[in-house]
Amino acid sequence: MIKLDFPDFEFKLKKIDSKTFIFDFIRNNYYLLTPEEWVRQHVVKFLFSKGIPKSHIALEKSFTINNLKKRFDVVVYNSSGKTMMLIECKSPSVKITQKIFDQISIYNIKLKSEYLMITNGLNHLYFKIDEINKRHIFVKDFPLK
Repeated sequence: MIKLDFPDFEFKLKKIDSKTFIFDFIRNNYYLLTPEEWVRQHVVKFLFSKGIPKSHIALEKSFTINNLKKRFDVVVYNSSGKTMMLIECKSPSVKITQKIFDQISIYNIKLKSEYLMITNGLNHLYFKIDEINKRHIFVKDFPLK
């Protein structure tokens, strides 16, 4: 896997039948190491390095919006269970486009997160939701403290 724009984290990897799997310490299991999973695992380690407890991070959970089944990549909750950040992870080869921004914005209709993050591991975009003016405000750096 390629070097991403995250700190150098250590990961537990294992091979089964010539396929590589990566250990996810949130879900406590190994998952096939795809380019998108490589990004997702870096995001999880990054969140943890920022002081966000494991218990406040959820990965790949299904939800329904407009009678359609969807699944988010990563959500960060506060101690009250409110969604603080919704994160969409893409493979490093996927360019971040308006389509991806639209995707996460639609998900956020249901999840009502205060912040959004879109990343392909090489580029990270952060947005704060301005509910009063119904707009997204670009944020330069990781917004959760």
